Amino acid sequence: MMSWLHVVEGGYSAVNGNWTQFGGNLSFVCLAISLWALFSIECQRRSFRQEKVAFGIIAGGASIGSILLAVEFHPGIYIDLRFSPLALAGMFGGPIAAAFAAALAMAFRFVVGGTAMVDGIITMAVATGIGLAGHFWTRKRSPELKDVALLSLALGVALVLSMALLPTLVNAHVLAGVGFPLTALNCLATVLGGFVLLKTQQWELERSILVTAFSQSPDYLYVKDRNSRFITVNENMTRLFRFRTTAEMIGLSDFNLMSRPLAEELYYLEQQVIDTGVPLIDSTEHIEGRFLLASKVPLRDKQGRVIGLAGVTRDVTERTALERELRESKNLLSHAMAGMSDGIAMYDSKGFILFCNDQYRNAFPLSGEARVVGAHISDILRRVVETGERPGIPDDVDGWIKTATASLHSNKDEEVQLHNGDWRSIRTRLAEDGTAMAVVSDITATKQAEIALRLSAEQLKSLAETDGLTGMVNRRAFDEAFARETAGSARRNTPFSLLMVDIDRFKAYNDTYGHPAGDQCLRVVSKCLRQSVSRPADIVARYGGEEFVVFLPDTSAKGAMIVAEQFARRLAQENIAHSGSEFARVTASIGISCATGAVLRTNPNRLLTEADAALYDAKTQGRNRILAHSPNGERHAMKEAG
Repeated sequence: MMSWLHVVEGGYSAVNGNWTQFGGNLSFVCLAISLWALFSIECQRRSFRQEKVAFGIIAGGASIGSILLAVEFHPGIYIDLRFSPLALAGMFGGPIAAAFAAALAMAFRFVVGGTAMVDGIITMAVATGIGLAGHFWTRKRSPELKDVALLSLALGVALVLSMALLPTLVNAHVLAGVGFPLTALNCLATVLGGFVLLKTQQWELERSILVTAFSQSPDYLYVKDRNSRFITVNENMTRLFRFRTTAEMIGLSDFNLMSRPLAEELYYLEQQVIDTGVPLIDSTEHIEGRFLLASKVPLRDKQGRVIGLAGVTRDVTERTALERELRESKNLLSHAMAGMSDGIAMYDSKGFILFCNDQYRNAFPLSGEARVVGAHISDILRRVVETGERPGIPDDVDGWIKTATASLHSNKDEEVQLHNGDWRSIRTRLAEDGTAMAVVSDITATKQAEIALRLSAEQLKSLAETDGLTGMVNRRAFDEAFARETAGSARRNTPFSLLMVDIDRFKAYNDTYGHPAGDQCLRVVSKCLRQSVSRPADIVARYGGEEFVVFLPDTSAKGAMIVAEQFARRLAQENIAHSGSEFARVTASIGISCATGAVLRTNPNRLLTEADAALYDAKTQGRNRILAHSPNGERHAMKEAG
């Protein structure tokens, strides 16, 4: 990445005519880019931003070094290659690298000073801008050599224009004196540096692909030294042996990971590979409850000496289980030919029936005649559609048939319902030769029992959450809903109000009129409470005995007071006679509490405490009234309920 000539007011010794210094300047720039290529892989382990910052600092340092190695063209005018690193930083490092490189180089140029300082900084900014333009031109793809050539050409044009237009350089006749060699050197430095960066990117990409393929391989991959100690492993190996990172396994051997007899057996086999140089292919291992198929090959250095081994281990647990299952299925099939309670059919790899028994045909009464040897699965499924044997088939019949046909040759368990309400269980298993065996069972009774059990469970759940006398939510369900709704109001930062209601002189009512009448009174009170709330989120619960609780999410204290007054009016309209009460009718005392924000987040039970306190005050102050408390203990309002 080449740069430029600038005027300095002292500080450099004259080297007029010593063009050999150009080689040193060019070598320094190329060396800086090569150093970045060497250390860029280490930078890849850091974040994207840190990598770009590091590149920018190195490019800025290359530009500063080029300034320090400048060649004097004319008294006070020097030629250097500082702009090439800036252009390459912009193209290959993007805005972050360009910003750091330009800032360092411009700051150094400003400190150096001189009559050509402004011209030099302007040209540095132009070179950086050209690099950034190249970056955005290639942002959707990787840069190529032709892009570097275009960058070099653009930088050369910019340098020529700078020498032709900037005042200090025009007055010194720089364009006529060294315009061609200066431009050519900048272009050459840009092409050389760009070529190094392109190769670096290519190597980094190849290395990244190899590392990713190694670490993310579905198999277990590892490399060991001559003593069978792990040098590197992939992520699957760490998961197999329950390590958190691959680094934790480095330096360990099988003796650290498994029982000694098994470790000794594996060590013996691996040492044979290392001593003889003969690979071990598809050796069966049983580790951590998994069936593994291992292949191990010797690793040799340039002189052909074995320096370790590389292993590839594949988990064949599923395949082993499937093979065992298929063997068992074949044995089952041989014994089931004469007769069995389930239906059985075997399809070849193309979907044609090779065998089926009568029970298989009888299991599907409407499509049974189509289920014969030689029939194709797609024709059978089309018959199912035509007869309406299976409800719920989508409108895209051809698509459904195609999907179902494709899924035939896979291990699956299905439960399907027929047109008459019967249920069938279809268990499909794939054999080694590509054939698929389907076993069909009548599970109607089981499904009916399952449905009945589910309904019973739902009914029991409903009973467990409902008060038997009033039909309201009981205390247990209320506690769960209270915790859920107060947490929701706390997240939304909305008010939450709670009413605690107690029937006045209810014991006297029971003693006077009897418990049946008391139960009817509780039903009437619960009805009045339910009629006083209108939103689905509002919940009325029997809190215990003659106490009821109402909670009102997203409701202020004023709104809660309105609900309480509505309930009091409805209860008064019922006009239930109560000779044991000072009001001669059934009345209720009501305590209200409202909270929001911090109280709901830290101590939602304060609502219950304050509502209970308000209820207590309402009863001690004469009953048949409404009293509101806030969570901080203040009394907000008191009204007679009647």
